[in-house]
Amino acid sequence: MLVGNWKMNTTASSSVGLATAIRNGISGESVPEIVVCPPFISLMAVAEVLQGSKIAVGAQNMHSDTNGAYTGEISAEMLSQMCRFVILGHSERRTHFSESDKFVNAKVLAALSAGITPILCVGESLAEREAGRAFDIISSQLEANLNGIDKNESIVVAYEPVWAIGTGQSASPQIAQDMMSYLREKLSGIVGDRSSDISLLYGGSVNPTNVESYIAQMDIDGALVGGASLDADTFCQLAGQVSRSIH
Repeated sequence: MLVGNWKMNTTASSSVGLATAIRNGISGESVPEIVVCPPFISLMAVAEVLQGSKIAVGAQNMHSDTNGAYTGEISAEMLSQMCRFVILGHSERRTHFSESDKFVNAKVLAALSAGITPILCVGESLAEREAGRAFDIISSQLEANLNGIDKNESIVVAYEPVWAIGTGQSASPQIAQDMMSYLREKLSGIVGDRSSDISLLYGGSVNPTNVESYIAQMDIDGALVGGASLDADTFCQLAGQVSRSIH
């Protein structure tokens, strides 16, 4: 699985151009599951461009309530006709907008209720890793964010070490694999045998140079890509590399 998070980039018109270029650049039956997550203002236009293609559309965030006096917010119900996926709990939301584990959990449950698959992001800061608390932080986030979900629900989990997001400093494949193996084990306690069916993505300065070394790891099923998803040629190259790695 390859997910492109465009973050706060592209305009309504340039997003259509980017989506079109990605659609045209990805072909063949062997491509992995691909999702692009444009800004809210471009979701409908991008969904129209990608209709009938192998590329799914996801949102970058949502509110936990179905409607109400939440100026500037978007609900799962609003997204459900355009999106199959939604990114939740991204470190930038947790850090810059003070989103708590309780709020992320409410969003996860709301997304599932609306038939949208959440891409739940978990990750530790550099200070937490250096203090030897990385696994404790991930365990706490995972248990809190998935509290109350049905074991049969469809979810995706992305491990994004905060210290590797947008910094150019990626976690080594072994560090990523160690955490993914731990995540798989923790998920088995939450969803049982279905843990092996849940896609685990690595995110954090993923690029064409390092993506294959991550995909080669036993418990890494794909990548959540930021900056590299804003260039169609680069993103298509990543898709090709992921595809070759799994066949």
